[in-house]
Amino acid sequence: MQLTDATFADKTRTGTVLVEFWAQWCGPCHMLSPVLDEIDRERDDLTVLKINADENTATARDYQVMSLPTMLLFRDGVPIRQIVGARPKGRLLAELDDALSA
Repeated sequence: MQLTDATFADKTRTGTVLVEFWAQWCGPCHMLSPVLDEIDRERDDLTVLKINADENTATARDYQVMSLPTMLLFRDGVPIRQIVGARPKGRLLAELDDALSA
């Protein structure tokens, strides 16, 4: 699901949500996309959403996104981990599990 500046706060308010900040020109973002799609399908405890940083500059600015891809992990509206850069699936899952167990 694609977020916008207008929908971001509402969609990250409850539950555990991983948001990828991406852009059309970002090669690593495109490499990460199928990994995030797999994680979204496989994990019932996590919702994966995406927001185009070029089209939604207010949210990118508010969360100080300086590099793409950047992923923010939210728990009930509070960011609990920022992950910058593409990762293999196993490493990304390990980082997410570490953040969720804290």
